Amino acid sequence: MSYQFNLKQKAVAGISALLLSSTSVFAVDEAPAKINDFFEAVFIEAVMDSPESLTYTRLMEQQGKPWRHDELDDNSRAHADALIALQKHNYDVLKTYDEAALSDSERLSKQIMTWTMENDFRNNKFRDHDYEITQLDGLMTDYPLFMNGYHQVSDQNSAEDYVARLHAVGAQFENSMKRLKLQQEKGIILPKFLIRKVIDNNTAFTATAATENILYKTLAKKLDGAKGMTAADKTALLARAQSAIETEVYPAYNTMIVYFKDLEKIATNEAGVWKLPDGEAYYAAQIQSNTTTKMSAEEIHNIGLREVDRIQGEILGILKGEGYDTSAGFEPLIQQLAEEERFYYPDTDAGRAQILKDYQTIIDEVNETVSGAFNVKPRMGVDVQRVPKFSEKTAPGAYYSGPALDGSRPGTFWANLYDIKATPKYGMRTLSYHEAVPGHHFQIAIAQELKDIPMFRKFGGFTAYVEGWALYSEKLAKEMGLQDDPYDDIGRLQAELFRAVRLVVDTGMHHKRWTRDEAVDYMAKNTGMAMSDVVTEIERYIVWPGQALAYKVGMMKIVDLRAKAKKALGAKFDIRTFHDVVLTNGALPLDILAKQVEDYAAGK
Repeated sequence: MSYQFNLKQKAVAGISALLLSSTSVFAVDEAPAKINDFFEAVFIEAVMDSPESLTYTRLMEQQGKPWRHDELDDNSRAHADALIALQKHNYDVLKTYDEAALSDSERLSKQIMTWTMENDFRNNKFRDHDYEITQLDGLMTDYPLFMNGYHQVSDQNSAEDYVARLHAVGAQFENSMKRLKLQQEKGIILPKFLIRKVIDNNTAFTATAATENILYKTLAKKLDGAKGMTAADKTALLARAQSAIETEVYPAYNTMIVYFKDLEKIATNEAGVWKLPDGEAYYAAQIQSNTTTKMSAEEIHNIGLREVDRIQGEILGILKGEGYDTSAGFEPLIQQLAEEERFYYPDTDAGRAQILKDYQTIIDEVNETVSGAFNVKPRMGVDVQRVPKFSEKTAPGAYYSGPALDGSRPGTFWANLYDIKATPKYGMRTLSYHEAVPGHHFQIAIAQELKDIPMFRKFGGFTAYVEGWALYSEKLAKEMGLQDDPYDDIGRLQAELFRAVRLVVDTGMHHKRWTRDEAVDYMAKNTGMAMSDVVTEIERYIVWPGQALAYKVGMMKIVDLRAKAKKALGAKFDIRTFHDVVLTNGALPLDILAKQVEDYAAGK
């Protein structure tokens, strides 16, 4: 996963005027003559409207004009309403373009944007169903992660911007609180056991001295490399940052904590979104959004059960070949494997530092190996960093964030080192292939570096495509001979098994009304994962319904499309060309991806 900004679709009169003027919204009364001008206008105004997106993309740095890095996004209800209205207007403009008059690339862009907008319209009636604050995301977690990971400090001005954003977060907290109260009125309340985690996590965040908080320490670290600043300048800025944290940031967090303590008293422990108003329809909409298919929850659940059986059988076959007694079945054997000390690093700072170093070594090595399967590789590199300690207890086992457009920030593979038992050595190669090369980094960085496609396609985020590609990359690495060690191959199969189990437990909780504990028990028995990871994952699916379904569904689609292309082309099939078709259009809904591959296989 990566930090995602929302592409708030807006229309503007012209791109060049926008880049040189204010961020006022200009409605397009008539469609620009060229549809690509419309695409660029929609994208750029969306980013220009979002100061956090400007920081993430560094779009204005491409114009030599850093801008709005001293502000945070407007997360008010009124602003959200305005964006919905503008998106509907943009949709009407988009539909005026005659596809027969468009080039293939323009037609594809129109199809992608149309799919995105229509999906948004379907989900607008559920706009309040997504939990505002969770143990994983929401303002209380996202804000410090954003400041730590994306706000760059290079000189006095950017340091001043950082402090300004410490002062600005109070308004976001007020708006977030309003939405929480609206959700409470509708009966959309986080489960009690997760509310407790929100309280505990954020109480710990505010319990430290301001000078020990990540917001302060991040600034102090970034100031070390700032140019043109004296020691006195830096000291003064840090003093102001400390004051802002103590007088504005901490009070905002503490007010929210008090609210959650009251909310905890009325919350229930029901895990599934079936409990929400029109919850079954909401879950169906989440499945469609995340998988970009019309598959039903029941269909996905049954696919998961079949895949779990198949993959466990393959793992048992490998273990039998390595001399293990497999007569007792999968569960006791995979637990035995997980308890063997030879597969783990020392539970020390030095051990964790070695993990990060070894991840980077794996990535650097595979970068030199994958050329035989790809015509196109990203120019930007990828670094490995540890998930910040303040969030690692509830963060996923790993995630990826893309590079900056101006080349000032590489792609980043974030590794969670909270529980050393969650990082068995035999799983590290597969995780590297998934998060970095040839997985997320290849797909996301290549998309950002593409020429001659609209900007909105460079930052597309269809989960089934993005995560499906990353999971496909694990299989591809095996096919390329990068998983020759049988235990590394077990790591690959465990990763795929993990995604198959997700199909079962996600639909189990939200469709079949399993409890949290039933889902935890099923995942623990059927994966052999560390219990800390199992709990984190199950609680993630509770607050992100349907998201975890996209990985396996997307991977299976890409594998199926490759098989069909190979059958159609026979000896003419080239894996490098197939990967060009999949990767050089940006992220796509699966049905649109299928059409691209079908055209390629037909020689179009």
